[in-house]
Amino acid sequence: MKKMLLMFKNRLYLFMILTLSCCWQSAWAQSHKQTIKGVVLDARDKQPIPGAVIRLVGTTNAATATNLNGAYVLNPVVKDGTYTVTITFTGYKPFTKTVTLNQTEVTLNTSLSEDALGLNEVVVTGTAVATSKKQLGNAISTVSGKDLQKGAATSVDQALAGKVSGAQISQNSGNPAGGISVRLRGNSTIAGSSDPLYIIDGVIVNNSSDQLIDLGGYSQNRMVDINPSDIDRIEIIKGAAASAIYGSRASNGVVQIFTKKGKSGAPEVTISTQFRDNSIRKKLAYNTYPARFANTNVTDLTQVPVQRYDLQSMIFQNAIGSENNISVSGGSDNTQYYMSGSFLTNQGIVKNTDFQRGGGRLRIDQRFNNWIKVSLGMNYVLSGSREIPNGGINEAYGALTGFAFANNFINPAPDPVTGVYPSVAPSNILLRTNPLEAINRFNFTQKTSRFIGDFQVNMTPAKNLTINYTLGYDNSTQLANGFIPVNNTTPTYNTGYSRRADRLDLLLNNDLNVAYKAQLSPWLESSTGAGATAQTERINSSSITGTQLSPVSQVASSGATVNSIESRSTLNILGFYLQETLGFKNRLYLTGAIRNDVSSSFGVNNRWQYYPKLSASYLLSEENFWKNSSLANIIPTLKLRASYGQSGNLTAIGAYDRFSNYSSVSLAGLPGIIAPSQLGNADVKPERQTEKEIGMDASFLNDRLGFEVSYYNKAVKDLLLPVTLRPSSGYLTQYQNIGDMTNKGIELLIRGNPIQTSNFKWTSVIIFSKNKNKVFNIPGGVVTFPGGFGQVAAVNGYALGAFYATYFARNPDGSLLLTPGGLPQTEKAGRDASGQPTGAALSKVIGDPNPKWTGSFTNEFSIGKSWSFRMQWDASIGGKVFNFTKRVGDRDLYGGLAGYEAELKGEVPKGTSAALYPIMENWIEDGSYVKLRELSATYDLRLKFLKNKPLRISLSGRNLFSIDKYSGYDPETNAAGQSTAVRGFDFAEVPIPRTIALGLNYTL
Repeated sequence: MKKMLLMFKNRLYLFMILTLSCCWQSAWAQSHKQTIKGVVLDARDKQPIPGAVIRLVGTTNAATATNLNGAYVLNPVVKDGTYTVTITFTGYKPFTKTVTLNQTEVTLNTSLSEDALGLNEVVVTGTAVATSKKQLGNAISTVSGKDLQKGAATSVDQALAGKVSGAQISQNSGNPAGGISVRLRGNSTIAGSSDPLYIIDGVIVNNSSDQLIDLGGYSQNRMVDINPSDIDRIEIIKGAAASAIYGSRASNGVVQIFTKKGKSGAPEVTISTQFRDNSIRKKLAYNTYPARFANTNVTDLTQVPVQRYDLQSMIFQNAIGSENNISVSGGSDNTQYYMSGSFLTNQGIVKNTDFQRGGGRLRIDQRFNNWIKVSLGMNYVLSGSREIPNGGINEAYGALTGFAFANNFINPAPDPVTGVYPSVAPSNILLRTNPLEAINRFNFTQKTSRFIGDFQVNMTPAKNLTINYTLGYDNSTQLANGFIPVNNTTPTYNTGYSRRADRLDLLLNNDLNVAYKAQLSPWLESSTGAGATAQTERINSSSITGTQLSPVSQVASSGATVNSIESRSTLNILGFYLQETLGFKNRLYLTGAIRNDVSSSFGVNNRWQYYPKLSASYLLSEENFWKNSSLANIIPTLKLRASYGQSGNLTAIGAYDRFSNYSSVSLAGLPGIIAPSQLGNADVKPERQTEKEIGMDASFLNDRLGFEVSYYNKAVKDLLLPVTLRPSSGYLTQYQNIGDMTNKGIELLIRGNPIQTSNFKWTSVIIFSKNKNKVFNIPGGVVTFPGGFGQVAAVNGYALGAFYATYFARNPDGSLLLTPGGLPQTEKAGRDASGQPTGAALSKVIGDPNPKWTGSFTNEFSIGKSWSFRMQWDASIGGKVFNFTKRVGDRDLYGGLAGYEAELKGEVPKGTSAALYPIMENWIEDGSYVKLRELSATYDLRLKFLKNKPLRISLSGRNLFSIDKYSGYDPETNAAGQSTAVRGFDFAEVPIPRTIALGLNYTL
């Protein structure tokens, strides 16, 4: 595999050198510097449009953008002749004009009109070649960079919530360093990650969610390293027909991020600052009853007076944060630059937690002549965080776990004389950490150093021929430390605990793409693309854990018991693709493509995989019968589309999981090896996804109302799962291709401008997404997952992640079957002579965390030249949440939540909470919500001493309130973090804070 990778890289470089040497002289000859200049305005209010892109068609290197005043100057070096100029800007109809260049200055002014449908919008579909959306047979979503900055989000994926149809984007944790899950058209795997593939300026980047120290399920997304202020736009490819171009890494969809670039002209300096206030939106109702039972005997109702404490007010705080950004861009006709610096600091709502991120970005574009351009991008980020473990999932320590298991009639404050924290858990029963001790004595930190760089060569050696080469590099080093001092209240680490762990991720991709466009006849055009990629991913990780520490040491190596682990892995991928698009009379477009991938994760028998793609796009409104009828007045644009494609998945298997990986062991001082519990399987192959999609795009009311609808049917087969083996095999499990999954759904997007005048504009967007997920052929019918304490499973015929657990015993009429003492009980395998349940407790599907549908409703208002307002509502309807926190807090042994008060007050029999505790059905709640996700108001202040350039003042809010029936903090939560299978499991997770931000932005 290494030889193949080296050979492929050498051929890439050789091909580039030969291409350069053959084409240099012919392309340079007889070219002259031409000048095209003008101003681009908004057709509605006649205001300048900064950032509009001006291109000379056929010479992709000849491009520039408008400045703050909407002015531009384009100086292409081309031969004299007739050329086509296009002017585009996201959300506006493109402008096209034919000009004659003969070394005389050409003035080209224009006004752009808004486009609700955006069919003429130019996108990049994986081949690094710009394509009009009208040619695509599959859905693709575009989000502009300015839309990401209106809702006080601190990360890219967080800002995308509610802005993409077919995407379920949820925040799993309120920790300041992330915790976001992105699902495009549902889950596409069980054992692997369902997050999409992220590509930034052609660089395949790391978006892992590694938990180096146990924080209770919570982990950082590495997308938290990317500054949203540096982003120009994002393109999301959801369907397999488009992601087939990316092969084995694209079954979860593709998110392409394009960062800002410089433009020719005088330097522009943009400065922005923002102050944030984060607060807990809702506290749990806690037990305030001034007494407790003397014991747990159900017949003894004796109570003892106690004082109750509000532990949440001791754990949570009103947190503040700030973000500062500065960017400088400019350049000449041949050299453009963009550089920026940023610093973010954000406190968490749990005391003594925070996240800081500082970074710098540089982009240089150098044009050598009219046919070759080189681009260099660099981004360095250094981030750090202080963490307080939540506990619960894997460990018994943590602040919120301690709160859930606490008797809140015990004062958690340390002894004023000795400084020792008391235990707040029941004596010798499920001991947990004093939450205040976790906050004040634990020391858990994480740091990440990351560099993302790219080198790109863009060539147009002949008319309509483009050759693009990209070298992408992403290197991150993540370091984590955890320390628990000796003599603490944790049940497992009273003698001290120290852990140091690090992880080094290196991703390298080489991509070569060649495209040629030809007008074969007046009615037939052709676009041919071919490309190849060579990718490497290397992961090195190590950890050392020490327990039984000395009182004066914090390092792991000083523990009386020390365990160390190290792992290294390398994954190599080669890929090749060929794509052809035929356009008939500018109305019918047919596309076919095939991708061939080879991955080192799989054995030689299944290493090479082919992924085909077919799609069609038909602009029915371009037909003469449509144009010449009254339909054109009602529906000026109507496009029908359909697509079919396949893609693979590599996330479900590690680089060496196909082997039987023996572990080293020392026996009597001699080296040896020990057999693993998992048997290797050299015949495993990638999971394969096949997707069919049909859709329609239409516009109404003179293109002021846009309508997009898609139906998809996505089938995944050959799922990789660990299958239990017979004991006689000597192994416990083996990875096998077994199991299937389907996702069927509908996506709807409606975008319109109900009111549009020179002084007032109202833009409204409605997004509706419905996905139905099912799994089949699961070994044994049920596979449970540890991240949900075995209460979450893949069950044949149900959605992935269904809650599979115990349920109420009921009478034939559906009423609860009570014990002779009047208490509820679990259903069991049989009935005794008196009709009471007997035998083993039974389990069934008791809830589905996946929503029936999600949606958003966004409205933006522009008033005059200065005021703008934005409001975004997000909805998730039909999903269930497993409220494990309430299950614990309502139990008589702890009783810190208000649900236990009924038993103390005699409203229900004593012992009810203990009887309900093992009945998991009782703790399933409706997780539906309608949330005010974003609200903002912006005013452009113009002052003479600021040269009448707008000083933008913004006030924004995020997660301001939620309309729901959930008794916990927030139905948008997941204690298992970014887990694919475990969703909607609420146990001691930090709630999502309410954020209010005040910002200033000014461009010099």
